[in-house]
Amino acid sequence: MYEAILMMGGLGLGIGICLAVASKVFYVYIDPLIEAVEGALPGANCGGCGLPGCSANAQAIVQGKSTPGSCVAGGSEIGEAIAKIMGVSFEAREPDISRPGCTYGVEKADTKFIYDGLNDCRAAVLLSGGMKVCNIGCIGLGSCKNACTFGAISVGTDGLPVVDKKLCTGCGACERVCPKHIITLSSVTRRILHEYTTEDCTTPCQRSCPAGIDIREYIRQIELKDYHRAVQIIKERNPFPTVIGRICPRPCESNCRRKYVDEPVAINYLKRFASDYEKEGGERILPYKAPSTGRKLAVIGGGAEGLSAAFFSARLGHEAVVFEASEKLGGLLRSAIASNRLPHEALDWDIDGIIEMGVTARTGMLLGMDYTVSSLLSEGYEAVFVATGGWDSRLVRGMTGASGEEIPGCSLLIDFMKNGMDISSKNRGGISSGKDIVIAGGGKLAIEAAGICRKLGAESVTIMFRESKDELQFKEIDFNAKELEGVNIIFRSGIVRIFGEDNDLKQLEYVDLDSLHTKMILSSRLIMASARFPELIFRKTKTGAPEEPGQTKIYWEGSEAYKQPAYKDETGFFADGDVLSDFSGAIRAIGAGRRAAASIHKMMYGIPIVLSEKVLTFESMIQDVAAVENVNKNLRQIMPLSSVKELCGGSEAEKGFTEEAAGKEASRCLKCGLICYEKSGFTHEAGVVADI
Repeated sequence: MYEAILMMGGLGLGIGICLAVASKVFYVYIDPLIEAVEGALPGANCGGCGLPGCSANAQAIVQGKSTPGSCVAGGSEIGEAIAKIMGVSFEAREPDISRPGCTYGVEKADTKFIYDGLNDCRAAVLLSGGMKVCNIGCIGLGSCKNACTFGAISVGTDGLPVVDKKLCTGCGACERVCPKHIITLSSVTRRILHEYTTEDCTTPCQRSCPAGIDIREYIRQIELKDYHRAVQIIKERNPFPTVIGRICPRPCESNCRRKYVDEPVAINYLKRFASDYEKEGGERILPYKAPSTGRKLAVIGGGAEGLSAAFFSARLGHEAVVFEASEKLGGLLRSAIASNRLPHEALDWDIDGIIEMGVTARTGMLLGMDYTVSSLLSEGYEAVFVATGGWDSRLVRGMTGASGEEIPGCSLLIDFMKNGMDISSKNRGGISSGKDIVIAGGGKLAIEAAGICRKLGAESVTIMFRESKDELQFKEIDFNAKELEGVNIIFRSGIVRIFGEDNDLKQLEYVDLDSLHTKMILSSRLIMASARFPELIFRKTKTGAPEEPGQTKIYWEGSEAYKQPAYKDETGFFADGDVLSDFSGAIRAIGAGRRAAASIHKMMYGIPIVLSEKVLTFESMIQDVAAVENVNKNLRQIMPLSSVKELCGGSEAEKGFTEEAAGKEASRCLKCGLICYEKSGFTHEAGVVADI
């Protein structure tokens, strides 16, 4: 017995020694910081952070590969706690919510497929293509529901996913398993940054709207008499609903499918009805906005584009300040449109709504005199967006006698030719000897301007054309002209960025439009052949050491916002699709303002400004219909007009819809999807109401 006890004791001692040695040999060090961060995480292991579980995310946070707010299953409190552990600052993260993007389920599909033996959407797509009629439509097998670990998704009676916003954590599991991208993560930021793609279920009216308003949905809300929600939906993409409801050229109505039956839906009049509901009620209806980021940006120009850029920037959580030269905001909306079409009270109502969104306005501030781009950057603005507009901006500068520059070192060719031809003039067109002059575009006039620059003593003169030499020869341009002696000409080139120090332009970057290779060139003066300056976004690249006590040199760069999707393959200033004079409609300026806000946001966060290959353009190949079936005729409601006597008394030309008329007109909407629409007629064969 004693031998057994000794044997067991010896065996235990031996095992203990082996374990002690093994613990030293195979010891795995656990960083206490990682341990502390993992302890602060909820342990959901949902994968919403993009990593396989909370342990991996904790390690990534400590290594600087992930942010303290990367956990989607936890709230901002967890992000703040992790930031405190890490000893870093915390920027509140906007929550994501899953959002279905299909409007008609399997039950209403014209052609149904039964996926025998399959219960997974991905398998159905792989084996059979998952086709019904619509090639992007929901399969309806509920893979998103099965993937959700939080029980936030169910499948409705129509076969479409339904999201419980209270339970959804935005982990993205549903988005990852959906083969058709029907269900995606959504947030204010995502919606503002998003450009429609061929994978989105867009309607013909929505695709035609320069601002991309969800027209089908706001009309549906009007039909449901939820006018409050209708206004919110409109303001998702348009901060000027009261204005646009009166003056829009209505490209959406030209593409309304209702035209195949009788007349297009009065889309814009319904927008006016909803916005007038807000104005007459006196209670401001604002769309959702992201948490404050603490970042500050300046917008120069208080017209439709500038105010829109500020509005969307404020919704992205940034502090936006608008600088306007005149005493009132509005630009051409205030100065160029008759009051019987656009009363100033309607304009002021929308502008006040933009201010209430959190935008600050400073009027009576003229760029180049009261402040400069460089001075704003030195005051702590992370970005400066110049949206000074077209002829209205030039008019203000002319009336005030302003001589300062809008953009450092930049002139318009029309101004240069007016001032620069008088060589004895003190102004001398902004040219001084020993400078490097670049002229962008202008055809014959550019050659004449080059000769003037040489006479003024410019050290070097370069003309840059987007066209090839052969293309320009058709315009009867003489490249052997005397004015071109000593002038460098660069064909097929587009300027993409300008660089400077303080208030001086130093150089610019241009791209060879054939090879897409970029090059730098010295430039102290850029003369542009257009009627307006391009809308440039300026950012500080670095801060130089003070040359004198209290003076710090500011180095900056200026670049454009990304171009509208229809011209996504174009590059450089003054490319096809760029505005060279004024926008053809305020709604286009609003769309440009949103793109500018999105570009600024991406620049500040280092997000690549590259549009998806699937971004929707006029040339995109998408499913559509050229006729509709089984829809009863239902003529359009007529907008009541003011009499001559009423017009003389100051009334608006159009009186607006009554609630009854708006309801009837909203009911005419076919509630379209990509190719689906609501049918109302009887089929000849079945004698029953046709379904979709």
